[in-house]
Amino acid sequence: MNKAHTSIAISQLRPTQITVGMREVELKCRQLQQLEKRPSELIEFILEHPIRVVLGPLETAYVIDHHHLALALKLERFETAPMKVAHNFSSLTPSSFMKKMQAEGLIHSYDAAGKLKPLTSLPKKLKGLEDDPYRSLAGFVRNAGGYEKAEIPYAEFIWADFYRLRIKEKLVLKHFSKALKLAIELARDEAASNLPGFIKTPIKK
Repeated sequence: MNKAHTSIAISQLRPTQITVGMREVELKCRQLQQLEKRPSELIEFILEHPIRVVLGPLETAYVIDHHHLALALKLERFETAPMKVAHNFSSLTPSSFMKKMQAEGLIHSYDAAGKLKPLTSLPKKLKGLEDDPYRSLAGFVRNAGGYEKAEIPYAEFIWADFYRLRIKEKLVLKHFSKALKLAIELARDEAASNLPGFIKTPIKK
């Protein structure tokens, strides 16, 4: 088991993105609710999924992975979570810190329409995260095996933007299961071959 050795108050976590997929957050909330009936499994699950953070100036901790789980924990009224420190940039000034985060590709300041926004648009609290339905779609496609989890930051947002251009928002909002079926098919299309985690289908002989 990969346990984190440090806990943090969930209220102290700062997002590094503007949006999440709220459908994914709701799914994680239901998962936590089910696990609460089995406390030992709940503890094991939380320890196996530490919130990855970057330590910044003024005792801040910026989430760089597991925004959805962090928000779900917050909504389910958990007070603390295990964290895994990916980088410690706490010695930098606030302006130098943000420049460093951008240079490392650890900031995703795009809104729910996929438009780049100024860094001031980043929410200061997890509950300030907005819903991007295409981010949910991308997450559900990965969960269904449509593509593999990639190690690069914000890979699912790259898939979300891919689907944003190909699947109508009305379908995603009103008929999610149909949108998901179409998205899974599109994940194997040649047009997606350069996306992170793309699964190359073996050529039939």
